[in-house]
Amino acid sequence: MKETKTQNSIDIPVAILAGGLATRMRPVSFSTPKSLIPVLGKPFLAYQLELLRTQGVRRIVLCVGHLGKQIEEYFGDGTAFGVKLEYSFDGPKLLGTGGALVQALPKLGDEFFVLYGDSYLPVELAPILESFKKSNKKGLMTVYHNKGMHDTSNIVFRSDRIVLYDKVAKPKEMEHIDYGLSIFKREVFEALDPNVLIDLADIMKRLADEGELAGFEIKERFYEVGSPQGLVELENYLSQRKP
Repeated sequence: MKETKTQNSIDIPVAILAGGLATRMRPVSFSTPKSLIPVLGKPFLAYQLELLRTQGVRRIVLCVGHLGKQIEEYFGDGTAFGVKLEYSFDGPKLLGTGGALVQALPKLGDEFFVLYGDSYLPVELAPILESFKKSNKKGLMTVYHNKGMHDTSNIVFRSDRIVLYDKVAKPKEMEHIDYGLSIFKREVFEALDPNVLIDLADIMKRLADEGELAGFEIKERFYEVGSPQGLVELENYLSQRKP
C-alpha cells in the first residue's frame, strides 16, 4: 500500500509502547532497543515517526523502559522529525503495556491512540478516529481478517464491534487479529493502580466483555520488527515502495 499524505491534523496524541525487552530479537536487543533496530540503514522508530507525521500526527508520547535512554538521546524532542516527542519511563519496575499507559496518562489527555513500538502500520488514521468518536465506546481496536495467516487469530469481530477478544480460548469463529493500533478514553486507565503490572490485552478483553470495545477492520496487512522474519518482510516492503 502506498502511504497517502494527508492535510488533516490528528488532534489527539499517539502513545507508542516502546519499553519491551524484545526477546525474539536477541542478541541484538541486549544492547539495542527495538526502536533503534536498523531497518535499511535507519532506526525503526524513524519510519514510525515519518508515517505518523504524514497522517497528521504532531504529538507522540514514547512509553519506554528497556534501554529507553538510548531512544531519548537519538530522537530528542522530535523536532528533527517534524513531531513533538515526550517520554514516559517505566522506572525500575516493569509495569507491562497497560501499566506503561497508566504512567503516561498525565501526558496523554482525554483520548489517545496507542501503537506498539514494533509495528509498522500503513493505514490512514483520520477514518479510524472518526469511527471511534461515532461509536461512543471507551475504546476501539483495529483488526485484520487474518484467518490464522500471520499469527493465531484471537478476535470475533461483528458489526463494528469486538464481540470477543481472548489470547487463550480460541473458538472457531475467531478469524481476526489485533492489528496493533487502538484508541482509548482516559477513563479506561484512571482507576488502575500505577504500581501494578498489567497487560493491555487484559484491559481490552475486559472492555470487549463489557461491550465497550469498538472495532475497525483494516484491509492491508501489518508489518513488524518484533522477530527476525518480520524484519526481513518489512525491509522487503519498504524496498518496493515508490519514493
